[in-house]
Amino acid sequence: MFRAIVLGGLTADASNLLQAFYQPLHFPDAVVFDPFMGSGTTVGETLKLGARAIGRDINPVAYFGAKNALTKHSRERVVETFHEIERDVAPSIRRLYHTRLDDGETADVLYFFWVMTLWCPSCSGRVDLFSTYLFARHAYPQRYPKARAACPACGAIEVVRYDSDCTTCTSCGKWFDVRAGPAHGAKAVCPSCTYTFPIAEAVRRRSGPPDYRLYAKLVLMADGSKAYLRATADDEASYADAVKRLAVCADPYPIAPIQGGHNTDQILNYNYRHWHELFNGRQLLGLSLLAERIRSVDDPALRELFTCLFSGTLEFNNMFASYKGEGTGAVRHMFAHHILKPECMPIEANLWGTPRSSGSFSTLFRSRLLRALDYSQAPFEVRLANTTDRQSSYRVYDISFPLGHHVAGCYSEFDKGERLYLSCGASARTDLPSESVDLVVTDPPFFDNVHYSELADFFHIWQQYVLGSRSRDVVVSTRSANEVQSSDPVQFTGRLLEVFLECHRILKCDGLLIFTYNHSRDEGWQAVLDALVGAGFIVVATHRIKADMTGATPKQQANDPITLDMIIVCRRYEERLVLHITSDRAVSDAIVSGEGQVDRFTARGRQLSRNDVRMVVMAQVVKSLSQQGARTTSVTSLAACRAAIELAIGRICAVLDRQGLSRQADHGVA
Repeated sequence: MFRAIVLGGLTADASNLLQAFYQPLHFPDAVVFDPFMGSGTTVGETLKLGARAIGRDINPVAYFGAKNALTKHSRERVVETFHEIERDVAPSIRRLYHTRLDDGETADVLYFFWVMTLWCPSCSGRVDLFSTYLFARHAYPQRYPKARAACPACGAIEVVRYDSDCTTCTSCGKWFDVRAGPAHGAKAVCPSCTYTFPIAEAVRRRSGPPDYRLYAKLVLMADGSKAYLRATADDEASYADAVKRLAVCADPYPIAPIQGGHNTDQILNYNYRHWHELFNGRQLLGLSLLAERIRSVDDPALRELFTCLFSGTLEFNNMFASYKGEGTGAVRHMFAHHILKPECMPIEANLWGTPRSSGSFSTLFRSRLLRALDYSQAPFEVRLANTTDRQSSYRVYDISFPLGHHVAGCYSEFDKGERLYLSCGASARTDLPSESVDLVVTDPPFFDNVHYSELADFFHIWQQYVLGSRSRDVVVSTRSANEVQSSDPVQFTGRLLEVFLECHRILKCDGLLIFTYNHSRDEGWQAVLDALVGAGFIVVATHRIKADMTGATPKQQANDPITLDMIIVCRRYEERLVLHITSDRAVSDAIVSGEGQVDRFTARGRQLSRNDVRMVVMAQVVKSLSQQGARTTSVTSLAACRAAIELAIGRICAVLDRQGLSRQADHGVA
């Protein structure tokens, strides 16, 4: 989508964008700027089109990731460095994940399974916070119905069907309800005395985070098969030994406090006070060994690249990760919910990994880093094949420029002919000259949703630990008083306005500001309208697109999921673009236009949620109001017209209901 946006913004005639999309085009003199660079999508697509790219982000984790992704690396040296790291530390890390089988032989553990435990406030009995005793099933259970459950009486691992309600343990003979674990949402029921208590409240009575109990493991057998086995006393002793080894290490991991915030208050409520507490002792020991070795890589660029890979490994190797099951990437990383969610049934993956592992350092090296290097050298686009099978597609090569470039450190260096300039800082102030940019393309943050800087701190403290200070008292945060994201609508609007004002200054007179956006609340659209009009922009077009990650956990769990994004296209204020009409007329025209756009979806049988309809209508309203002659009228009209807007949304949704095209959370993505 961002390739299409950049291409459309740079092409004089974008009437046949689909055909141009697969052509080898070159824009050597065009400059594209992304003030909210994130992982660098806009910058990468710009470079692939042969244009010059400038990216800026206030968050150092985002800047670090984009810089590593877009810097030119020698694949040969990267592979050579990996094998050197493997030679030096892989044996030590692998030994942490060995287990002794009943026949005395040693085998590799792919995953250890843990359960959060608390003491009952009433009878002081131990409560294992299983939400269900069924802990492992295949990602495609109807095709592979065999699953595993842990007996609550004796701990034996039972083979059951994925849809079983109850079973009898073959080891102890006890009958148990497979699906009725002690944990029920925010509360738990003690199996000994049946006392019901709030989980978070019980955790807060402790002096630290909750404890975990090791109960099962998935073992890679000598013949290549996998076996789910009960955890043994030998496994517990092996873990205890790792904890003892960690205790005598000098500065093995960074110690940094977790600051309160929108996305961190939940884990603070569970007594997590420092970021290292999100890992168990064995994970910290393995990460320490790996970090120490990466720190010794001589080449600074390679050291940063492997620190980036290490950083990615962190999100799969902590006690907030969970098990997705076999048949897919088995480890569900800690940010699958886009929040920091304490996990009652976490999974501990083999940190170094095996050829059958998921989420490990070695497997991510192959599945992420090597694939990224290959794509960087030979980018491609995916095109649907001309068949009746809509899933049939092929790769189109030789239409894009490679991605690896030298990264300029300032605009003056970029101005001497470099193709890429990245910087870390607030985009309300840049070193770019006025009217020096042809196109601004970005994806601004939401004001009340995921606060990325709060989540980025998890990675940042480790990146600083590997690349900078080794002190156990490193206290660093990516949060900034100047970041745009804020749960206060007034503050969010003001900061977004500052960035848009800077974009207006650096944008050429005939340039475009294009960004993607969605929001379910009127305040989110009011903020965008206020910032755009205040900065001197007029919305000239809006386009509806399928949102990314429509199958993501947060969207699947939402009551009214948003499956659309809006592309907002803006020009600098010019009198010729102004439509001198009343606010009522602007809103009524926008509603008619929105209804027509919804009709285009429904004509193709596409299901839409109420929030999808809201996206379409609100984008049209913002467009129309921005085109009014009086700027002060534009920014006050949205609130005044809310009743008419809600009435229109209700009318459109009623039609969708009658047509059977109203999308609810339990429907599949059309």
